Amino acid sequence: MQGQERNVPVTETTAATESLFRSAVSTLTAKSLAIIGASERARWPSEIFKNLREFGYPGRIVLVNPRQKEVYGQRCFPSLHDLPEPVEHALVIVPAAAVAGVLTAAEETGVGSATVYASMLGDGDEPESKARGAWLKDFTATSRLRVAGPNCMGAYSYRERLFGYPNADLCRLAPGPVACIFQSGGLIQFWMKAAAERGLRYSYCITSGNEPDLGLADYLNFVIDDPHTRQIVLFVEGIRRPQAFMHAAGRALAIGKPILAIKTGVTAKSRAASQSHTGAIAGDYAAYLAMCERYGIVNHRSLDDLVETALAFEGGRLPKGPRIAFVTTSGATVDLLYDYAAAEGAAMPDFTDETKAALLPMMQEGIAPKNPLDVGIPSTLEVAAKICETAAGDPNIDMVAWASPMPRKDETWGDVAPLQQLLTKTDKPVVAFGRVIQQLGDDHLAAQQATGFPFLQGIEPTIRALAGLWFHGARRGRAPPTPLPAPPSALSPATLEATLARYGIALPKNSAVTNAAEAVSAAERIGYPVALKIRSPDILHKTEVGGVALDLQNRDAVQAAAEALAACARAAQPSARIDGFLVQEMVSGIEAIVGARDDPLYGPLLLVGSGGVLVELAADAALRLLPVTAHEVSTMVDGLKLAQRLSGFRGQPAADRAAFEAAVLALARFFLDHRARIKDVEINPLMVRANNQSPAHDPQSKVQKPAAADSGVVAVDVRVLWREDGEGS
Repeated sequence: MQGQERNVPVTETTAATESLFRSAVSTLTAKSLAIIGASERARWPSEIFKNLREFGYPGRIVLVNPRQKEVYGQRCFPSLHDLPEPVEHALVIVPAAAVAGVLTAAEETGVGSATVYASMLGDGDEPESKARGAWLKDFTATSRLRVAGPNCMGAYSYRERLFGYPNADLCRLAPGPVACIFQSGGLIQFWMKAAAERGLRYSYCITSGNEPDLGLADYLNFVIDDPHTRQIVLFVEGIRRPQAFMHAAGRALAIGKPILAIKTGVTAKSRAASQSHTGAIAGDYAAYLAMCERYGIVNHRSLDDLVETALAFEGGRLPKGPRIAFVTTSGATVDLLYDYAAAEGAAMPDFTDETKAALLPMMQEGIAPKNPLDVGIPSTLEVAAKICETAAGDPNIDMVAWASPMPRKDETWGDVAPLQQLLTKTDKPVVAFGRVIQQLGDDHLAAQQATGFPFLQGIEPTIRALAGLWFHGARRGRAPPTPLPAPPSALSPATLEATLARYGIALPKNSAVTNAAEAVSAAERIGYPVALKIRSPDILHKTEVGGVALDLQNRDAVQAAAEALAACARAAQPSARIDGFLVQEMVSGIEAIVGARDDPLYGPLLLVGSGGVLVELAADAALRLLPVTAHEVSTMVDGLKLAQRLSGFRGQPAADRAAFEAAVLALARFFLDHRARIKDVEINPLMVRANNQSPAHDPQSKVQKPAAADSGVVAVDVRVLWREDGEGS
């Protein structure tokens, strides 16, 4: 591991760690309940009360409503103060204006926690709502009462039979291993129903609402500790306490509980877009994805994908690598698999010669064995299972996907023992998949349960689900490293270049000047050709104001360029302060960008990508949370189009990739060590020279910092956003 980091033990129980979370135990496992606002006419309290009674909640239920004496034949109390003994949890189903009084009474009478269903308690733009939200925030900050919601629809606790969500159909499900936490009250029931129809069953399903107190991180922390929960599904609108969330996610990864998520806000504009290219690329959603990568959270593009991946994880197996074997009965399906696998970046290696020889007798005559495999039409399930077993036995393969729809209505597969036995003959993940979406009934679910492995729907969702298995499997069991707090730093603009040089980041020969005449003299000393750049503390993107001139071959060109650059800069930004010019040696090579910044939610981030003036348009960049290892940097580069250019694209000489990756690591260390003084640093372009083609060092040169002459990479343009005095990191 490079730079400042630490591996956080899963068993860490310091007071600081414990203070990250608020207990959801009484909210989700309460042994006694009060329904505040109980009524036979109001739909939600009526349906919740019926569900608790009908579906076997074993605890005590008391009803509270000052306007009712009796509800559904049970005594109704005027207030919580009138109860003979306190309850553990209160379901507060009253109008927003009445919530403050109910919560105050709950605090006074020893209630452990409360779920507030009403909206207009901080959400929306209405002044009344904002005022109530401010009160609730202040109340929860000092109260011992834990508050779920508001603006939520409650939760399902399946083993406790505690059904606080107003939907009876979902109460009928048997308990299972999937926990769902949605920041949407209404959406969860539709996803749960669709996934249940495919065979998923649940431990806890929670809607978190506005989260002034209990929130996503707390519920996540709770279900991680639940021994019956094997995987966790999240619908995320925003992460309000990211440090607590990441700590919980790190715990889940370390103990091997997969987290599957979908987040809204893909198109949200970054708050820092105007400050740097790094800020624009590392926007809110991109930073979220970097967090998912670090903490092994399998992110999804659709709710449908979320169902398929959850089903794939239900198989209970993880691959040792990303390589998939597809067994199909259609040449057209094979053609689609080639297209879709390429689009998704899926690994689909060919079988070994030994595997091909073993497959051939089981295939339709005239079809050559290869991956993806078109076997024709297998005569029996036993033959199909044997083909899948043979594919799974190939050393080039980590997972097997068998193209097979579920049996049609009134159709039977007969004896599924061969499919069951397949799982005893390999430890690799095996899934079946249908080419198109198929509506399923109870007979289909029975067939799926009998075979012992999941049946997914759709070719592309299947590929993405298997990729999710590998994404989690490759990271499972490790505690993600986290950066230490920013150490003190004395870095200043005056010491920036020398400090970068100490970290091994080479800069070109350069000279800062104040006017055109000095620029000409500096160019003579440096040697032509040179580049000329405007110097201004008010201009961040020099090229956007015409503030850069390249490949200047003589003194006349430098003189003319200086005058033109100053005129362009003043025309573009009349109020900008112009300090003069920077004269630099011209450096050729492949343009890359490397940047680091502090994300306001997730902490320090590293960006690597293709550089130059079109960096945002090219959108060829990778992000990771810091700290990073050399292997992680190499993996980042592998995933970029930049990697092809570095390797020698279209006859060009290969560039010094090793020097480039070393410079990336150096900048990462530099930022972690000095982020108390800087909030954003960016090198664009970082010029990557061809292998073994660095210019010879001139020992007679009088220009300072000659290290660039011997380096495979040169930081042509370094920009820093400095912290204001007193600004935290």
